[in-house]
Amino acid sequence: METDGRTKRNEENLRLASCGDDRAVESLIRDNYSLAVSVAKKFQGRGCDTEDLIQIGLMGMLKAIRSFDPSRGCAFSTYAVPMIMGEIRKFLRDDGLIKYGRIRRQNGYAVMRAKEEFAAKFSRDAKISDIEKMTGLSPEEISEGLDAVTPVASFSDTVGESDDLTIENTVAASENPFDGEIEKMALYETLRSLDPTWRKIIVYRYFKCLSQQETARRLGMTQVKISREEKKIFEHMRRQLST
Repeated sequence: METDGRTKRNEENLRLASCGDDRAVESLIRDNYSLAVSVAKKFQGRGCDTEDLIQIGLMGMLKAIRSFDPSRGCAFSTYAVPMIMGEIRKFLRDDGLIKYGRIRRQNGYAVMRAKEEFAAKFSRDAKISDIEKMTGLSPEEISEGLDAVTPVASFSDTVGESDDLTIENTVAASENPFDGEIEKMALYETLRSLDPTWRKIIVYRYFKCLSQQETARRLGMTQVKISREEKKIFEHMRRQLST
């Protein structure tokens, strides 16, 4: 099959590229060009020519080729997508096409400081209500502030309390760039940007399949509070995924 042939060709070229073979690098970029195009198209309409975005995306792909480690057990395309997205986003931010307001950034840094101070004092993650009391910010301002200062997700980042639940092992490995992979990575980047308490709610409810009542018990909240927070979370994620 064509997909199997591309997979084997990728594997061989990645091996050669790791040994400094420039022809293998060129072949990898050529074979995976459509992946960069697919990612770049998600950023259309932001004041930059699509062809320029594709070229920036290819720079991200080149970085992925240079740093890919097959021992991680994921497909190259799965590894490359967040690096391509990250390179394009970095370009748009540095070029002034995506700008976070100064106040949002200040709020974000205030939230990060509050989280660190709370964790150092109480040896646990701060809840949104804790951060509200420490900073005087609303849940919406806390979320927007974190969005402004949160870096691109790493495959080794955890999405909950357990060290073995990482972004990498929640994304299915696929060598076909049109199998919904980009959408998955956009979803997990959004998940990674959530406030820790919101992230735990998602992990308990939809990764560990716990009831609202059990989730509330583990987080020291009421079931009504969990229900309300879920609505806020999904509204926030819908806004993030639509931009």
